[in-house]
Amino acid sequence: MENVLRGQCFCGQVKYEVENNFKDFYLCHCKQCQRLTGSAFASNIITDPDNIKWLEGREKITEYEHPSRVFSKSFCSSCGSGVPYINKSGDALVVPAGSLTDDPNIMPKANIFSTEKACWLNEGLQAEAFDRFAS
Repeated sequence: MENVLRGQCFCGQVKYEVENNFKDFYLCHCKQCQRLTGSAFASNIITDPDNIKWLEGREKITEYEHPSRVFSKSFCSSCGSGVPYINKSGDALVVPAGSLTDDPNIMPKANIFSTEKACWLNEGLQAEAFDRFAS
């Protein structure tokens, strides 16, 4: 692959490469993404389903598909970090932006499902900032 970005899970047991050729980048604030990520929103980059080369640890990936909804998630079975997955319809690879170790050539295009955003997000973004853990 040319113009390659690398990514991995937190513990480093799952590693991958993708071409820096992305279609969309969304920050999704829906309640389902909040639960799937345990955070205020999911940061998902969308690309072609075949735009991935697994380097290590594919056997460590656990996949979850909601039985009655279109929600999916793949994660490292050792550390729980989200890793890329093919969406339920099979037409896109969803790359959790935080799993990339290199910077993509795309920035978020939209905040989607913003009416469901966490009630504490705006105030949290305005809170005092520190370079490290604040005591």
